[in-house]
Amino acid sequence: MDNSFVVSSSPHLRNSASTSGIMRDVIIALLPAAVAGIYFFGLKALLVIMVTILSSVISEYIARRVMKRDNTLMDYSAVVTGLLLALNLPSTIPLWIAAVGGVFAIVVVKQLFGGLGQNFMNPALAARVFLLIAYTGHMTNWVNPKGVDAVSSATPLELLKTGAAGIPSYAQLFFGNIGGCIGETSAAALILGALYLLFRGVITPEIPLTYIGTVAVFTWVFGGDSLFTGDALYHILSGGLILGAFFMATDYSTSPMTIKGRAIMGLGCGLLTSLIRLYASYPEGVSFAIILMNIAVPLIDRYTVPKSFGGEKAVA
Repeated sequence: MDNSFVVSSSPHLRNSASTSGIMRDVIIALLPAAVAGIYFFGLKALLVIMVTILSSVISEYIARRVMKRDNTLMDYSAVVTGLLLALNLPSTIPLWIAAVGGVFAIVVVKQLFGGLGQNFMNPALAARVFLLIAYTGHMTNWVNPKGVDAVSSATPLELLKTGAAGIPSYAQLFFGNIGGCIGETSAAALILGALYLLFRGVITPEIPLTYIGTVAVFTWVFGGDSLFTGDALYHILSGGLILGAFFMATDYSTSPMTIKGRAIMGLGCGLLTSLIRLYASYPEGVSFAIILMNIAVPLIDRYTVPKSFGGEKAVA
């Protein structure tokens, strides 16, 4: 019998992708940035990475047991959250604060809202913002790379904002020999990981391109002493823009479902990041911008997801 016209229930389109496979790809893509962070900031960076991953994994296991839900450790999402959180922390952070961040990300932001796919904002970024508010001094204590005596230093964005001397060169920004969070300093390592994710089809380019492009245009137009004199390239290579655009704003659970929606999100993230960087007292705006746009995702989806064929009319 010919089964060509047999109709089955949806979904009708399937592929071999799995949650664990996607998470493994993300971990692989983040490894260059993690290795670069360990190279530049030393053993303390490795310890921070280990602590955030362990605290995230243990928190997920305990939370799932307490809530009497299935064990989800083997989807590796907790490992990704812990690794992303570590890359968003300074190497000088006390290890117990790093552990608190892992617990907050998993228990409060992820599991209390239903687990993977149910959280309304990126857990790692939410934990970073929580730690920034709760432990501001520790979260803004930067050191020079390879600093044996851990000499405190400002980030490139702080130097650019205040007009101070000693601003790092483009080459330093690209390779990562600058002060900052563990995983955000080396643009080269982050770009290498981003290309891997794009090649594997784990992410699509709409959010990263519109995000980075918006920041570039806005900072070029308004970031200098007069219009159209800003240093857009410096803003692209500095801070957490590349890390946020490719690895966190593209999170499946907290980004729009349509191409148009993802472009809108990238545009919103770019505008918010630029406004915070140029006009707020805080020199970096990536974390706050992405979280604010995460909250707006349901509204974006409401107006960009097409109506299903034959769908019911809205009822007043």
